[in-house]
Amino acid sequence: MKPLITVENLCMDFDGKRVLDNISFEIGEGEVLGIIGRSGAGKTVLMHLIRGVEQPPTSGSIVYHIAACASCEFVGVGSAAGSPCPRCGGAMKAQDVDLWDEENSHLKRQIMRSTAIMFQRTFALYGNDRVIENVIHALDDIEYPQEKCISRAADLLDQVRLSHRMMHIARDLSGGEKQRVVLARQLAKEPFLLFADEPTGTLDPQTAHLVHNMLIEAANTNNMGMVVTSHFSQVIEDVADRAMLLDDGKVVSLGSPAEVINTFMEGLSDTEEYETPELGDNILIARDVYKRYISVDRGVVKAVNGVTFEVAGREIFGIIGKSGAGKTTLSRIISGIIEPTSGEMNIRIGDDLVDMTKPGIENRGRAKGYIGLLHQEYDLYPHRTVLDNLTDAIGLEFPKELAMRKAILTLRMAGFTEAKSREILERHPGQLSEGERHRVALAQVLIREPRLIILDEPTGTMDPLTKIDVKHSILHARDEMDETFIVVSHDMEFVKDICDRLALMRGGKIIEIGKTDDVLAILTEEERKIMGKAEVKG
Repeated sequence: MKPLITVENLCMDFDGKRVLDNISFEIGEGEVLGIIGRSGAGKTVLMHLIRGVEQPPTSGSIVYHIAACASCEFVGVGSAAGSPCPRCGGAMKAQDVDLWDEENSHLKRQIMRSTAIMFQRTFALYGNDRVIENVIHALDDIEYPQEKCISRAADLLDQVRLSHRMMHIARDLSGGEKQRVVLARQLAKEPFLLFADEPTGTLDPQTAHLVHNMLIEAANTNNMGMVVTSHFSQVIEDVADRAMLLDDGKVVSLGSPAEVINTFMEGLSDTEEYETPELGDNILIARDVYKRYISVDRGVVKAVNGVTFEVAGREIFGIIGKSGAGKTTLSRIISGIIEPTSGEMNIRIGDDLVDMTKPGIENRGRAKGYIGLLHQEYDLYPHRTVLDNLTDAIGLEFPKELAMRKAILTLRMAGFTEAKSREILERHPGQLSEGERHRVALAQVLIREPRLIILDEPTGTMDPLTKIDVKHSILHARDEMDETFIVVSHDMEFVKDICDRLALMRGGKIIEIGKTDDVLAILTEEERKIMGKAEVKG
């Protein structure tokens, strides 16, 4: 296999700490390299350096072996040297380009235009435009001939199997459908290399598998290489030809996906046990809650259809169901983001039950301050430090000493060690891994000391070890802060480990509420495939 990229002795330091340590490897033309490791291992930093974004490495080199056309600036893989340019017919000449050498800045820009990226949470779509218009925008960006744009956009949607959604508004798509539109937009660039940074971290297992198949098919159809980072072994197994394990900025293993995954999973254990505390009075009481929408395509949609349930103080209550079941809509009603069409949503504040469905400072306005929500597309202030994100940025004004003390305490609740908490206080979100940013976002919710916390897909971008950390942080917060949690998730293993009770939703209705194992036992085969099968105790 002819090499496409050679990485030699690559090192990267942030604030005096080495986050990539003397890394060397090659990526071949058309190869799919999977990079796995837990949060903070250095995966995202490495991907950014190979892409040519952010800041240059502390030392080492990243060399692209390419063929470039001098006439139209088209860039392809090195093996295309000597053949005519597919864009203008000019001569393709072989070149070795050190990506971070300032003398190569012009070629670097050409290379970056010829690669593509899929991010893990932000879909970067024009939300109010139709699906096909989103793809046409991407073709316009590369100055694709106007008279051919519509046909080419339709071809790309065929390739990612979304022709049946081409006239839908992008914001109304499911997460998996949005990710496939992103893929179509990236393929419009005709890249020789696609970077996929946790591309399916927030998707349910069945949808993730579908997107993995789309990625493999796109790589084969377009003779395109890929670099895929993930916390999840299944992503690497599904997609990669070869895998690399990073740990604390070092390459621990490089070889077949099976060998590397075995190394990654060694020592993964969770032996800490917790007892369910005595639960308090009901903190949430929902009665006959409905939410109806009017859709151009489907008419009246009953997103939440007559839901009744209670959640006790200090309980960890799970809401599960496949995509479209109504989970997220219900969680947004509970948190006060949207109003129900009818029904009651009572939250206990002190000795009072406050109805969230009624506006005003004594009703919804009073209760919202005691409800925390961490949704899967959370956001942090990128130009503020972690300390500022936890304090000033959300309106908590403490003296510096107290702010640091409170921030460290809260970061520990979110799964960081005390040493790591102190280490990251003055860092910016861009200097953290995605899993670390997720835990900072959880800490941002906890620091406000809510009475009820809603977690929307809390483990979507986390590696197995970080999931254990977050599980412990939730259980510690329940024990030490008397917190109550509602967990909305498709991660059946996680809800099985953490939830006292589950509510199963289908078609906007809660069709079963009960102990976690009892509810998991009645899942249909389709729900097990979509949400991920959790082993049920006998």
